[in-house]
This record gives sequence, C-alpha cells and structure tokens, in this order.
Amino acid sequence: MGDVLGELALAVWRGVGRVLAPGLSIVLERRTRRGKEDPARRHERLGRPRLPRPDGPLVWVHAASVGETNSVLALIERLTAAGFAVLLTTGTVTSARIAAERLPAGAFHQYVPLDVAPFLDRFLDHWRPGLALFVESEIWPTTIDRVSRRAVPLVLVNARMSEGSFARWRRLDGLPRALFGRFTAALAQAPADGERLAALGVGAVAVTGNLKFDGAPLGHDPQALAALRRAIGERRTWLAASTHPGEEAVAIEAHRAARAHMPDLLTVIAPRHPERGDALRADFAELGLVVASRSRGEMPGPRTDVYLADTIGEMGLVYRLAPIAFVGGSISPRGGQNPIEPARLDVAVLHGPSTHNFAEIYRDLDARGGATAIADAESLAREVVALSDDGPRRAASIRAARDVVEASVGALDRTIAALAPHLERARDTGRHG
Repeated sequence: MGDVLGELALAVWRGVGRVLAPGLSIVLERRTRRGKEDPARRHERLGRPRLPRPDGPLVWVHAASVGETNSVLALIERLTAAGFAVLLTTGTVTSARIAAERLPAGAFHQYVPLDVAPFLDRFLDHWRPGLALFVESEIWPTTIDRVSRRAVPLVLVNARMSEGSFARWRRLDGLPRALFGRFTAALAQAPADGERLAALGVGAVAVTGNLKFDGAPLGHDPQALAALRRAIGERRTWLAASTHPGEEAVAIEAHRAARAHMPDLLTVIAPRHPERGDALRADFAELGLVVASRSRGEMPGPRTDVYLADTIGEMGLVYRLAPIAFVGGSISPRGGQNPIEPARLDVAVLHGPSTHNFAEIYRDLDARGGATAIADAESLAREVVALSDDGPRRAASIRAARDVVEASVGALDRTIAALAPHLERARDTGRHG
C-alpha cells in the first residue's frame, strides 16, 4: 500500500507542476527583480539550453549552491581529465559566478530547470547525459522521476541525510521509497548517512567519505590580500564567517565586549548572503559603528570597527585575514556551515550549538581540540579574547584541526572507484548514442 501511495504522491506532484508551469515565468520575473535570477539566462530555468551539447560522453552534475559546487570541483576535474564532458547545474546566481571562475576546461555551467516535467524533458532531450550525479541532499521529485524514466544512472554523491531530515521523510508514507528507490546508488559521507539513505529506499549504498576534505584550499587574490593586510596593520582581527540573520547581532555584541580587553580589535563579518550587505551596513551605522564595505571598494582604516566582507567568491581571501573565525549558521538553527575551509587555512574555529549539517566533522574537531563551541555573545567574546591572547593555545587548535582534516582525506579516490562502472557505461552510451 505504501508503494502505491508513494507513486500516487509523485504523480500528484508532477501534475501540480504541469498546472503551475504557465505561471512560473511570472515567479522567475519576480525573483529576477530581487537579484535571485540572472535575467540573461532565465530561459535555462525553463529547460531551454544556452549552449550546444558537446560530442561524446557527458556527465551531469547537479549541486544546489556555492558550498556543494566547491565540494565537487575536484571530482569534476577528475571527470574531465578522464575525457568526459561535464555539465554542472546549480540554482543560484552566486554559484554560477563561482562556476564561471573555477570550472576546468571540458566543464560548463547551466542553471537547473525548475522541477516541472516539460522543462526537464526539454533539458534532458538536449543534453542526453549518460550519468547524473546529484550532490549531498538534492532531492527534487519530478527531476528524479524524469531521469530514472530514461534509464540514466542516478547517483547521490557526497550524500548526507541528517537525523532531522530523515525523521521528516519517514513521516511521508510510501513517498520516500518511491523516490529514493529511483537512485541507482548513494555514496554517503558517513555511516549514519548511509544507514538513513538505505532505510529510505536507496538500494546500493557505500560510505566514501566527505569530498570537502579533498578539495584544494579556497583560492584568493594575493595582491588583494597584501593590500588588506597593509590596511589592517598590527590590529588584532577576528572573523564572523558565513553568518545568517541574527548572528551578525551576536557578533557585534561580542565585538563590543571583546574591545573592552582589546581596544584595537577589528571585526570582519562575511554574511552568508552578500546581498544583505547594504542592510547590515545600515544596521551597524545605527549602532554608531564605523563600517567599511568591501563591495564598495573600501578598506579598513584605524578607526574602522567592522569590515563588511559582502562580496561573492572571496571567502578564501577573508579567511586569510584573521587567525580566529566563528563559523556561522551555528547559532541560528541552520545546522552550521563548513568548518573544513577555515581549518585548511590555519584558522582557529569557533562555532555555536547547531552543527547537524556537519555533525561528524564538528564532533571530531571538538574532540581533538580543533574547534571550540560557544553558546552566545558572551562566550564568543570570551573565546575571541582568549585565543587572541594565548598564541600557543591558538596554534595547538589550528594544528589539531589540520590533523583532523588530513586524516579524513581520500573521499575523492573512493568516490571515483565507486563510480567506475557507471562511468564506463556512460562512456559507452556517449560512444554509441
């Protein structure tokens, strides 16, 4: 009965999409006005291609946004080096810009079509992938259904399934097995992820590890870094990185408390969504703080309280400005952002209590002293002061984090090995199709 209900739910979802399809252009227009869509490429969201399909075998990689894109860049490089054309799709303007800067030769970017059957059919008719790789937890019912109907192998790579998401899926009678059963395989980040995905219906599950450990450190512009370091001088500096709404207020409260001990303190804030920069600048100015905004080309001066790093694709630069970073999404209940990026750049990591997006990584970092948990502005200020004053403790935390990251390398090789039979089939399809 559950399987019947699941198939019925998928059919209803597909039907709703078809009914809504004519009005989705209006939705895209509104999103464009808010900066959420690229006006020159909006047709891609309707499945209309911007580029011709290259000859030969093609692998489709779908990643949600910036973090997922960064995590699979090394995998994409391996695929192109092996002779595959790689189509990367994402759903955000920010990730498209990252793709334009960092994709290797042989790979190219398109926006993912909306989860509506006619758009997806148009997309698949044009690109004819021999293999589809969805990254982490990208579950779109109609997309998965249309791919599986064409007998294209569909693999969830770097897959994760949090305990909370698992519980929500389990409440949907029949739908999880109907949906997850369409995946050819799932390559999980950790054993717990693999167990949950198998329980939801994925038939073939392997634990290959987290690809984020295998990526190169985030890049940066050396000249920009040198200029910023000259502007900051000897001032003690800390970073609130990838912050979500509400966390900037915590960072400012911590800044004020910490400045009682370190009058020269500079706080760098890099919001997760840089388009919030102007609103944050206005909020900080209302509090009487002196703010310099990177998006406006400003540099921090001797009197600057907050340097607002509100630009896209510069986290590698920003993490290199400060020896201490609070990693956001962890005081707000978002599950935490990626701590591997600062750990690879020799930054002491602080985080709040919400870390379920990277539960295993934070567990290992905390256990080894490679990261420190804080609860609020008061404890955040206390740790910023302590790590700033205690160089040996800060260095020990950085070393421990580096050891955790280095011990976890190898997911890329394991992922390629697990994908080998699917890649061989995709190569044959591209050769004869």
